[in-house]
Amino acid sequence: MGETEDERTVQAGQLFETFVQATTCKGTLQAFSILCRQMDLDPLDYTHFYSRLKAAISSWKVKSLWTKLDKRAGQKVYNHGEACQGTKCLIVGGGPCGLRTAIELALLGCKVVVIEKRDTFSRNNVLHLWPYTIHDLRALGAKNFYGKFCAGSLDHISIRQLQLMLIKVCLILGVEIHVNVEFVELLEPREDQSDSDSPGWRVAIRPSDHPVTEIDFDVVIGADGRKNTLDGFSRKEFRGKLAIAITANFVNRNTTAEASVEEISGVAFIFNQKFFLDLKEETGIDLENIVYYKDNTHYFVMTAKKQSLLDKGVILNDYMETERLLDRDNIDNEALRSYAREAADFGTNYQLPSLDYAVNSYDQPDVTMFDFTSMYASENAALLREKHGRQLLVALVGDSLLEPFWPMGTGCARGFLAAFDTAWMVRGWTQGRGPLDVLAERESLYRLLPQTTTENINKHFEQYSIEPSTRYPNLNSSVIRPHQVRHLLMNGQEHSYPIERRGPSRRSTNFSSTEAVVLQSELLTWCQKQTQGYRGVEVTDLGSSWRDGLALCALIHHQRPDLIDFESLAAEDFASNNQLAFDLAEREFGIQPVTTGKELALEQQPDQLLLVLYLSKFYEAFRGLPGGHGDSNEPDENNEKSSGKTNHTLLNQPHHRKRIPKNDKKLEDNDPTHKRRRKGTHYLAELSCQSAPLAGTDGELQENKDRSMATLLAKFEENSSSARLHNKGSVRKAAVPGLGGSDTCHFCQKRVYIMERLSAEGHFFHRECFRCAVCGCTLRLGTHSFDSQQGSFYCKNHVKQRLGTKPDAFKKKMSDHNGVGTSSSSSLSSSRATNGFPAAGLRAPTSGTVGPWLRRGLSWPWRAGRAVSVLPGRVTGRVCETASAVRAHLSRRSEDYVFLCELLSLGLRLVCSMHQVLGQMYQEAQTQPP
Repeated sequence: MGETEDERTVQAGQLFETFVQATTCKGTLQAFSILCRQMDLDPLDYTHFYSRLKAAISSWKVKSLWTKLDKRAGQKVYNHGEACQGTKCLIVGGGPCGLRTAIELALLGCKVVVIEKRDTFSRNNVLHLWPYTIHDLRALGAKNFYGKFCAGSLDHISIRQLQLMLIKVCLILGVEIHVNVEFVELLEPREDQSDSDSPGWRVAIRPSDHPVTEIDFDVVIGADGRKNTLDGFSRKEFRGKLAIAITANFVNRNTTAEASVEEISGVAFIFNQKFFLDLKEETGIDLENIVYYKDNTHYFVMTAKKQSLLDKGVILNDYMETERLLDRDNIDNEALRSYAREAADFGTNYQLPSLDYAVNSYDQPDVTMFDFTSMYASENAALLREKHGRQLLVALVGDSLLEPFWPMGTGCARGFLAAFDTAWMVRGWTQGRGPLDVLAERESLYRLLPQTTTENINKHFEQYSIEPSTRYPNLNSSVIRPHQVRHLLMNGQEHSYPIERRGPSRRSTNFSSTEAVVLQSELLTWCQKQTQGYRGVEVTDLGSSWRDGLALCALIHHQRPDLIDFESLAAEDFASNNQLAFDLAEREFGIQPVTTGKELALEQQPDQLLLVLYLSKFYEAFRGLPGGHGDSNEPDENNEKSSGKTNHTLLNQPHHRKRIPKNDKKLEDNDPTHKRRRKGTHYLAELSCQSAPLAGTDGELQENKDRSMATLLAKFEENSSSARLHNKGSVRKAAVPGLGGSDTCHFCQKRVYIMERLSAEGHFFHRECFRCAVCGCTLRLGTHSFDSQQGSFYCKNHVKQRLGTKPDAFKKKMSDHNGVGTSSSSSLSSSRATNGFPAAGLRAPTSGTVGPWLRRGLSWPWRAGRAVSVLPGRVTGRVCETASAVRAHLSRRSEDYVFLCELLSLGLRLVCSMHQVLGQMYQEAQTQPP
């Protein structure tokens, strides 16, 4: 009998090892089925399966795996697997996030069923893993299932390998996995619920006779990716300027030659311009960046420029619409494969012996091209359905909830965080918390999810659990209040719960900070009153009612009938109506558009949040006007009384007022000290309003080495004689972007919207238009140079060329612009005299003189009021002396020289500003009675 028991133990160990080493989905499920049958284990007995499997498999190889799983299951939050005992959960989709959610629910004690419409794991693409994700997977025994997992400095894994690891953990914990099963829809409970055995919430699936159709579920979680199949979750799209990504997977034969090829963790054009310029010159391929990871395949991902794809014949025809541009009928697949292979070959310095494409789930070469700036996100993370007394909690995880932004590598990391948050929600709901409280907390956590990075989550990974406070520092789980999620409680009486979604509040920068956030219900009522009685206008919501443009035109016509001939509008011309309203609102009221008329007309269901943001601007602009039906006579929180008129010139000018308690304000009015302080502050405020950068008369090149410092110092610029010497009365107008607004691209003169624009030197432009005027290479903010006279931007290389060809002229420009001479001490002294400071010999300060000089300079103005103006002069003298001392060391390095001159110029302007302010404050003090 003992030998038989030993043989049984050995056989169990071998079967379990076969299960662990399985490399396909089908193979894993088959090995698990054989293991359960031979060990006489019932996988449907989810409450005892893990403990019985652990007792049956006791070989030394698996002891470390049991230790890790026991440690995870022993966390207090799971209550020994009884926290959610008896709760039945269905997960639609067997991706990494769905499987990770299943693991957490199984540890809570739920009966978990996962359905997946495929029976293969064929996604070769490689995921970037955050440090906490690596720690989490290791704690689940990732190294036991895949020995190469994150070995050394590796921080990535293929999706297929990750799915294999997670599905094995799921099976060990008693999760039911069903492949080749497709979700169709939810089935509501029957009306007659007198019998306790009456069916509750069930699902319709294909095949229709599958045993899963007989299970009553309490929780359904959607994890089937971008094409979510669960109803009740509206989505919004975030789309930026076109950026075309190409992913390619080549067969990895694991040879010595392949092993010696170094990975490319991420190379961007800005960091290695020579590499990309050589690539373009040799192959004609123009890329923004490239990444190479070595896993089960050789995985390459790159961002290609559209013109390069057109030149190489990958894209057949150039279209403005992204959908048409990247449509499969507009792509030459053979040219695409050749393009990706050439880029991969050059990127690895031709060291890979062969580049044969791996195949995808369609038995086609695994190469894909897509626009990665198009991302979808669900409006809400969860909802609760109730019918005939039966409740069903519905939630989303993974890409169904929030699509990742590919360059940041956030997909798996944020997906796992969402899985933990969802499991925490299920736990709270099962343990009797109020439905609205549970939904409000879940939505609060969802607001936090897009903001998570490797830097702002808890660094103590060993403390992580499904409890949010262990993962998110400074957590506020009550951002969304219960009354704000009543619309997510769908019990057939949704209309009895008004939708009042205040948070997260979005405030337009086109208005002052004193304006209150507008509730959607209040905004809708106001819009209905404004548009009442107009032909063809019926505002019933803040979405589709505005698609034809008539409502927008009616809104403007109600306040300014002279702007629109409403009767002449064509009801069927949606695009023209919308564009007319957008243009008039921008020109007449300063309300900048958030989209184009054509785009709004083409959307079957316009983005409600975007329209609410846009219409709120009308509300704030018009509610104080006659006929605006606003509460214009009621005092606001920070205003004494709302004005009955609207100053349209100030619509785009945010201003801030400091609130002063009334009692303190009365005291200050009688206090001469406070009066002087307020007047001094007034001068500083005036100077802050003149902080726009000055355009030089000779078109100087401004090196932008430290824009933040320049912006800070520019706040102290003043319109003194020295400033007028530089700009001779011409001050460039500062462009203040409005939230959701648009401006004209400085380069192509086409409209550029907020989601696709950059700004520098007061100009706005498309990302792809920001190029050097000489070589055409793409520039990056902070590393460019600007010629204000020509209005041209340059890269570092061509700035140096310009300096090399015209050094004297350029130095003269810098002298005129900065007020610091660059050719001789006499010119420097002259500029100082012009600024009102006494000329002094250029002598470098020593360490022994700086301290006493500083003490003297700081003490004099306060010992004698008449010496207030002494300090700036002394400071200026020392700044100039310091410039002379370091100039000799930088004479051969033009780039550093330009940067130093700019900083010194800004420093002198700061000194001039403080000089004038202190002088004016002193004069005001002299005129005040003691």
